Amino acid sequence: MLVAILLLLLGLWAAAATFNALYPFRQTALLFPSMFWSWFVIGLPGQLVFFQMIATGLLIWWGALDYAIGWIGLVLLVLSWLATGFILARTRKSGDVVDTALSSADVTRSGPSVPVWRVLLAAPFRGRTVEKIKNVPFRRNAGHIIKLDVYRDKTDRTDRPVFMYIHGGGWVMGDKREQGIPLLHHMARAGWLCFSVNYRLCPGVALPDQLADVKAGLVWIREHAEEYGGDPSFVAVSGGSAGGNLAALVGLTENDPRYQPGFEDADTSVQITAPTYGIYDVTNRMGTQTPRFVPMLMEPLVIKAFLDDEPEKFAEMSPLDRIHPDVPPFVIAQGDRDSLAPVVEARAFVEQLESTSQKRVVYMEFPGAQHIFDLGYSYQSAQMIEGMLAVLNDEYEGSLNTSDSGSQ
Repeated sequence: MLVAILLLLLGLWAAAATFNALYPFRQTALLFPSMFWSWFVIGLPGQLVFFQMIATGLLIWWGALDYAIGWIGLVLLVLSWLATGFILARTRKSGDVVDTALSSADVTRSGPSVPVWRVLLAAPFRGRTVEKIKNVPFRRNAGHIIKLDVYRDKTDRTDRPVFMYIHGGGWVMGDKREQGIPLLHHMARAGWLCFSVNYRLCPGVALPDQLADVKAGLVWIREHAEEYGGDPSFVAVSGGSAGGNLAALVGLTENDPRYQPGFEDADTSVQITAPTYGIYDVTNRMGTQTPRFVPMLMEPLVIKAFLDDEPEKFAEMSPLDRIHPDVPPFVIAQGDRDSLAPVVEARAFVEQLESTSQKRVVYMEFPGAQHIFDLGYSYQSAQMIEGMLAVLNDEYEGSLNTSDSGSQ
């Protein structure tokens, strides 16, 4: 009887996990657990079904089908596997998404591909070809020593283009060690000099203090890139979620002295901006966020102002309100199942960028992808990484050609 109960529980878990992956909960209390559970199932559908089948086979061998509840569990498992097959079929379209986006931008895939074994293992192992230099301080401010990590390949190159990554965490949590790791590793393997930066967290500070921190990191990186084998003339900035918000703002507020206290005259321009599943509107004007997004997060913790009283502070930190013609090129990645950074916001941001910007805008929307879908390796994250690398390589090569033409 015990094995039948176990088979039923396995079936119930599999059915609930698959349903949540297809229809994640948006209510505040369930938002985060639902998102993480959904991300896990969508990112590893084949691996999950494989291990479930092994467990199911063992339970059946031990007699689980001798009882009716065992059959119920088996039926639930089969239904969940069929639904997972649908999820897997959707994620397999990610390659077509990247190819279409690159073709529209007249970009071809370049650089190394993500090996299949990394996708199967999922875990973001750095490998022997990449070295990491930890906890390099880049700013002292208000009693805080803010640090960054450096990733680079183990060669003697001195001309690496520079890639700066900003972690997410809703502006109130997170660390440079936790997010964007597969992207950073792969960019380093592809010959880029990569920096993952920390910044002070809310509620200890409020936006735009965090924007000032990452801009200070950008200035430090440009000043010290050559020491690590980098080319400071080309810097790309990226980030995920709240880090995507900050990355977008870095690109949209280049050299703006209001966000550069103490280094007002420093060069904070970037050559391309690459946010992933970013927050492009902190006002929830489209009603796509949970109703408590503004009153529980943005007003008391992040902006530290009331939206009705000081709307200009919220517009200031909403990339959707900061778009202007003279912005750097953008490459944007987004999942259409994102619970925390709704795809509607990304589409609105891209649409306005395309109609206003004078530079290239590349948008990759991944079917079935949840928030933080690049936290580990998956087919979706591998395609996103390869697509982003191709665009960044193309922009860097274009800058070199422009420099060569100008010097002749």
